[in-house]
Amino acid sequence: MRIRTPRRVALAAGALLLLGATTAPGVALATDDRPSAASASPKPTVVLVHGAWADSSSWSSLMERLRKDGYPVRAIANPLRGLTSDTAYVSSYLSTIDGPVVLVGHSYGGAVITNSAASDPDVKALVYIAGFIPAKGETVGDLAAKSSPPIPLISTAIPGGTDVSIDLAHFREVFAGDVDETTAANLAAVQRPANTKAVSDAGVEEAFRTIPSWSLITRQDHAIAPDVQRFMSKRAGSHTEEVNASHAVMISRPDAVTHMIEDAARGTR
Repeated sequence: MRIRTPRRVALAAGALLLLGATTAPGVALATDDRPSAASASPKPTVVLVHGAWADSSSWSSLMERLRKDGYPVRAIANPLRGLTSDTAYVSSYLSTIDGPVVLVGHSYGGAVITNSAASDPDVKALVYIAGFIPAKGETVGDLAAKSSPPIPLISTAIPGGTDVSIDLAHFREVFAGDVDETTAANLAAVQRPANTKAVSDAGVEEAFRTIPSWSLITRQDHAIAPDVQRFMSKRAGSHTEEVNASHAVMISRPDAVTHMIEDAARGTR
């Protein structure tokens, strides 16, 4: 039995907004005193997991759209310390959320959700946004090696390992080719380095075997080749769509990403 972390009953409305939560609407009873259809079938919580060289703010435009459509939204700050530890972190976070969840992963975040979703029966759909979908025993590095040319990375030695980030001079062409120059420069400046364990830790779960999945393939992607995305999506049996966008599709094409997430939510109710 999964033990959930107790929730605070009273939270200030301002704090709820900062956390990306939505307040529950008042429950209207029908004349026969039964709950309305909306209250009986609440929309799932959409949990967003960013990938390497990004942070939770990359989901901002997407979160606005999802909230407008009535979805509770959470965006996790993925530690980017390695697939094993990141999976444990996200799994712990998921255990605090009640009710159905649509779990979304961008890029390396796709590998994290593939592993973490297996521990949570409330995850009803997986959504991969230009995401890695590793099989059991496979590493993100194995899959990344199928893309060419390799991403130009800068390595930094840290206590106990090595972090890598995208060379600032090449960030836009690799990560955000269809984003304006100013936004791309800002993304490059705030990119969060990833530990090399993110690409060397092997996957241990294949949540897509038991949970329905959707995959948005980005045709103008220079971080994960579109053909590699197609291969992974087909292997996972995902419902797929393609869009002319860069790796930063959640920023350049938030409507397309929102559409896929809401399709996944509707498809599992």
